[in-house]
Amino acid sequence: MSRPRRVGLAWYDPEHYDALRRGLADGAKLPESYEAWRISAEQIEREVQRSGVDVVRVPLELAAFAAWCARTASIGDGAARARYVAELSDGTAGT
Repeated sequence: MSRPRRVGLAWYDPEHYDALRRGLADGAKLPESYEAWRISAEQIEREVQRSGVDVVRVPLELAAFAAWCARTASIGDGAARARYVAELSDGTAGT
């Protein structure tokens, strides 16, 4: 299996971070502060980039994600966010 050349990384808006944490099925697992989440996400982003894979920050809006979850019968958890972001980064989330 070959390594992907590009991956999407869910990216959260600081103004909506608290609401996002409350609205996700596993939101309590996310860091309490946006700043702590951002630092962790940027570290992951750098590690993936060092491996030669391009990282695309994919903004995650709660309403759009919730609609996608309803349409795909997914729970709003980390696995669903990963699928959603992968679809958005390759252009298939709206299908």
